[in-house]
Amino acid sequence: MNTITMIAAAAEDNALGKDNDLLWHLPHDFKRFKRLTTGHPIIMGRKTFESFPKPLPKRKHIVITRESTYKINFEDCYVVHSIAAALNMVKEAPLAFIIGGGEIYRQAEKFSNAIELTRVHATFENADTFFPELDETIWELMATEFHPKDERHNYDFTYLTYHRRDNQRIV
Repeated sequence: MNTITMIAAAAEDNALGKDNDLLWHLPHDFKRFKRLTTGHPIIMGRKTFESFPKPLPKRKHIVITRESTYKINFEDCYVVHSIAAALNMVKEAPLAFIIGGGEIYRQAEKFSNAIELTRVHATFENADTFFPELDETIWELMATEFHPKDERHNYDFTYLTYHRRDNQRIV
């Protein structure tokens, strides 16, 4: 069985962003995201894909959209129309990441067996996209790593690693 990991940065109230952009700038979190996802397929919604200036290097991009005529003219980028189709494309990969946005996380949670969540220790009133609330009867916190704010990070944040209890998921 392959590992499907949701990876996200979310505020205390699960805010992810506003107007298809993040609400914070955390360089260490960007580096961690790059380190964890490089070399692995990444699954995302169309709006998340369009928020990048160009595709992320050394990663297969699988973009989910309802738009039947949507095309991407970049190498190693694929368009699908459902979470099931996206997961089918990564069934042979030992590890794949779900990278957003909010609706994709909600759809993908039941298929995931791990979460790498950066908890940003702040709340943002103007957010319009949110990470799903985690049910602690389903998700077990396995590791934490706190990072205090500093000259490059305006907020304290903690890396949280969750595994699905008993590794039960829909496949």
